[in-house]
Amino acid sequence: MDLSIIIVNWNSKDYLRRCIASILAETVGIDFEILVIDSASYDGCGTMLREEYPQVRFIQSDVNLGFAKANNVAFRASRGTAVLFLNPDTELVGPAINVLFARLRFLPAAGAVGCKLLNSDGTVQTSCIQSIPTILNQLLDSEASRTRWPESPLWGMAPLFATLPEPAEVEAITGACLMLNRKVFENLGLFSEDYFMYAEDLDLSHKARQAGYRNYYVPLATVTHHGGSSTQKAFNSFSIVMTREAIWRFLRKTRGALYCSTYRIVMFASALGRLLLLSLASMISRGDGSSNASSRRKWLAILSWSINREGWLRRHGPLLSASPNFLSQET
Repeated sequence: MDLSIIIVNWNSKDYLRRCIASILAETVGIDFEILVIDSASYDGCGTMLREEYPQVRFIQSDVNLGFAKANNVAFRASRGTAVLFLNPDTELVGPAINVLFARLRFLPAAGAVGCKLLNSDGTVQTSCIQSIPTILNQLLDSEASRTRWPESPLWGMAPLFATLPEPAEVEAITGACLMLNRKVFENLGLFSEDYFMYAEDLDLSHKARQAGYRNYYVPLATVTHHGGSSTQKAFNSFSIVMTREAIWRFLRKTRGALYCSTYRIVMFASALGRLLLLSLASMISRGDGSSNASSRRKWLAILSWSINREGWLRRHGPLLSASPNFLSQET
């Protein structure tokens, strides 16, 4: 078996159907298998797969394992000499898997390889390659900053704007579409289950670089990533805060307790400053503030987490209970 394609489903049945259809239509000349694990969403994807794609291997989890653990469970059931971790809300644009697989075999010291991700409207998704998180790039990261200075090393996405078609070495590859050799993934200890969702791809990319491997962006491989189809159905503040929590955990693992504590303080100051600016803007415009309501909710959630992180984890403990490694890092 050349390749195992692993997809974690959570309330994404309709996207999953289109994803698998694109894989089967565009991938030729490779002996591959598709494994889908449903992380307790019970959205009917199992029935859909049995009826429409019986060749797909399906695993039903009775608990929400989180992204990292669910991928690890499916990986242990897989057989491919290489593995592709793919989001259910993706669709191949041409033979993207063939391109990634061919590059993986010949790139020197290849760790993770990733593709060009497109938004649903065809624009480039700039998060498909990233820099390893630091306090500075997390503080300054915004859509406006990325748009004005796209080639800044803070974001690590300069290869997206290069004209050369050759693969480029990058710091981190997003988990929406990430391919590795099986032995490399095993040598890296699989995805770290210290994360429930978010940052497990950053952690893996970081471990690969630390182990002497090189992560590559492959611009000739293109995939549409509709983005957030699963998390949009979750409580929005949970996803917003979980992103900060995941970065906090990554920084603690890689930089130490003092650094991650400083990150939390910086997030507190940033959230407080944003809320003050939003309030001032609302007063000046004399409006009802409804246009800024979503931004206020976002920054209030981050402010709450930065003040009482441990309380936030306890409130969401039942949802996260399937990931004991995650909850063991409560303090």
